[in-house]
Amino acid sequence: MAATGKFTLSKEERLCSRKLIGQLFNGGTAQSVSSFPLRAVYMAAESTEPQASILVSVPKRCFRHAVDRNRIKRQVREAYRKNKHVLDSIAGATTQLSIAFIWTDSRHRATVEVERHVRLLLARIAEKTENQWQR
Repeated sequence: MAATGKFTLSKEERLCSRKLIGQLFNGGTAQSVSSFPLRAVYMAAESTEPQASILVSVPKRCFRHAVDRNRIKRQVREAYRKNKHVLDSIAGATTQLSIAFIWTDSRHRATVEVERHVRLLLARIAEKTENQWQR
């Protein structure tokens, strides 16, 4: 994770690897949490350096125009960038998190509402991941 106090979203924090994306959606270790209109699919793995990487997906069946899909993706990325510190509680463990945010609604939402749902999802992911690694 980035240094404390830095509200950035670097290239290393974006999930780009086809192998990791395939494991996230096809592997049996991925878990899911929902907070309408978002669903987060995540996978935790042991790593030498703790870091979270994200992917944002807005299906074409929800929004036909690319400009609408891009706006939603921008809102979700911005909300994650502002609230990724919620995942710092698991940063002490050597945990690599891969998170995919999937939009499930066919309506636009206010940025404040999107941020509230992202914050809730991140808190749930942090809680479940902490419990998983404490066992």
